Amino acid sequence: MATVEIPEDMELVFKYPESLTERHTHYCPGCTHGIIHRLIAEVIDELGVRERTIGIAPVGCSVLAYYYFNMDFAEAAHGRAPAMATGIKRVSPDRVVFTYQGDGDLAAIGTAEIIHAANRGELITTIFVNNAIYGMTGGQMAPTTLPGQVTTSSPTGRDVETAGWPMHMAELIGILPGAAYVTRQAVLDVPGIRRTKKAIKLAFQTQLAGLGFSMVEVLSTCNTNWHMGPVEALEWAKEHMVSYYPLGDTKMTDEVRALKEGK
Repeated sequence: MATVEIPEDMELVFKYPESLTERHTHYCPGCTHGIIHRLIAEVIDELGVRERTIGIAPVGCSVLAYYYFNMDFAEAAHGRAPAMATGIKRVSPDRVVFTYQGDGDLAAIGTAEIIHAANRGELITTIFVNNAIYGMTGGQMAPTTLPGQVTTSSPTGRDVETAGWPMHMAELIGILPGAAYVTRQAVLDVPGIRRTKKAIKLAFQTQLAGLGFSMVEVLSTCNTNWHMGPVEALEWAKEHMVSYYPLGDTKMTDEVRALKEGK
């Protein structure tokens, strides 16, 4: 990417985040992983912690996340990102540690890991991307797939009598005493993207202040496996996912609220 010189009489209002590399991503056109990556990078830049941040990549569509973030990264076994993050944070408590996980990684094989990390109040931050489907492996039903939603492994729609109900992870994590800040946001439109960035920043600030575990669930899309165009997928998610997975904070301790209000 070429460097652009800014005239002295002009104010720079937009630039490429230092915490992102300039590598082209492997994500499908219309995928919102790239938006979430940028929000994390902008927050890390604004907090000035890039040099001491360590991310944990998941197994899933974002398995190659370490290619796109300009910081230290590690790769965990499927679902084990919270366990790896716990070990890194305990050994190096001065580091800022976050996991980036999808619904298969966090809400299926990694359910025990995330629940116990949150319950212990580990000083880590989790960014949980919920697109209601297994993206990387071909579009199978995920723990977050909606009732009646068609996937490759539920061709007639998710039947809750046989497959159970979708997992509300933000609510589940929010009831745990070690969780200090848990919220669900969405990147389906510009106002939602702005709210998501504020939530991610507060989650990292919660960790920096040593207040406990923090998690931001982000409603996302998978237009490829939903067999929709990018715009159609955004509208479908607004209509169907947001009504089933309400947006907003599910847990905010008084200390985090004071941090948010700048007290």
